[in-house]
Amino acid sequence: MLKKKTAVVATGLALALATAAIAFAYWTNSGTGSGSASTGSDTGITVNQTSSVAGLYPGGPAAPLSGNFTNPNASQVYVHQVSASLASVSGGAEDLALPACTVADFALSGTATVDAEVPSGSGVGSWSGISVRLLDSTANQDNCKSATVHLSYSSN
Repeated sequence: MLKKKTAVVATGLALALATAAIAFAYWTNSGTGSGSASTGSDTGITVNQTSSVAGLYPGGPAAPLSGNFTNPNASQVYVHQVSASLASVSGGAEDLALPACTVADFALSGTATVDAEVPSGSGVGSWSGISVRLLDSTANQDNCKSATVHLSYSSN
């Protein structure tokens, strides 16, 4: 019986050593590969005017403009400055005997320096520092009564 146990143990030991030799056998090698990563892109933000301006009159004070942004991107975007321009005039009186009310009757002043990161979302961040006024010309400006001056905004 001892011979049988010794034979079983010896067989088990030989099998274990053979398995260990197979498990730890390998070849060394080297290799190469490649991969890539790319950046995303962003969508332009929208500059919103939240201030409401009414009651401009020839030679009157400038009215401040202010607003915020709509950032449709998944991440925040950096805004340095907001610029405004006079786009058009609508409404107002239409007396053909008088000069038309045009963007030349209005003036913008100031700069909206933001220098901030605007988070993703609607109505986020803020800007201010631009103002609009109705100039006092030497001509009759009755056609500017009840007129609306339309502004265009851009950011960089």
